[in-house]
Amino acid sequence: MVISLQFLLVVSLCVQLVCFLPTSTAKPATFLQDFHVTWSETHIKQLENGDAIQLLLDQSSGCGFASKNKYLYGRVSMKIKLIPGDSAGTVTAFYMSSEKTETRDELDFEFLGNRSGQPYTVQTNVFAGGKGDREQRVNLWFDPSAAFHTYSILWNRHHIVFSVDEVPIRVYKNNEAKGVPYPNTQPMGVYSTLWEADNWATRGGLEKIDWNKAPFYAYYKDFDMEGCTGATPATSNNWWDAPLYQQLGPAQARNYKWVRVNHMVYDYCTDKSRFPVPPKECFAGI
Repeated sequence: MVISLQFLLVVSLCVQLVCFLPTSTAKPATFLQDFHVTWSETHIKQLENGDAIQLLLDQSSGCGFASKNKYLYGRVSMKIKLIPGDSAGTVTAFYMSSEKTETRDELDFEFLGNRSGQPYTVQTNVFAGGKGDREQRVNLWFDPSAAFHTYSILWNRHHIVFSVDEVPIRVYKNNEAKGVPYPNTQPMGVYSTLWEADNWATRGGLEKIDWNKAPFYAYYKDFDMEGCTGATPATSNNWWDAPLYQQLGPAQARNYKWVRVNHMVYDYCTDKSRFPVPPKECFAGI
């Protein structure tokens, strides 16, 4: 069979333009297929033949894991069941991050433990070029320790959307043209940790961990990672860049407003003690 040089050139060009995905872009067959333990391997246990994992925190250590790949744009999600009962002083985190450097980019979900009967608070944060301090906090409207719920991060050229069970709780728009930093040059890995932070996590550190309640457990399953694994995506023809995902749809916008009105308990944009002049991204219309 004769293959023309022109055909080969077309194939080569197509290969360069495709955003390569991991071989298991939807859901890994097992935890170890797409992740590795980053610290305290004895505190992470595989369940359901590797389809789910258990993280453990006790007085000796917490633990953590990370994806084997890094991504530049895409969507990542996990189903998580948080620590039940008295979890004050603990933090269960799910986040994306570049390297731990002075210029790191990072997108954070941090679930702040509580005293029994109090709502669970989720804190989100956005780092761009090493600068964070963009915390927002939302009280979850359900008990996240009673069942698994889906937490996801959509990241494209237009905005970053943090969602809980497909309900947006935070949107950070790309306003780089207006001088607002936006993470768009550094691939980020997917991470999770369970650790002690009773100096700040619950009521600003007033509530300490009750080690008599230890060990503490959090559970993860249904890992879903879709994104560009190269350092520079050569095309915007990926589904997460489609017009449908460039802004919130009408139903999403209504749900987002409902969360902001009824469940937001802290917004750095309104914290005048920290920011007498709010950052640029906080002004109306930005």
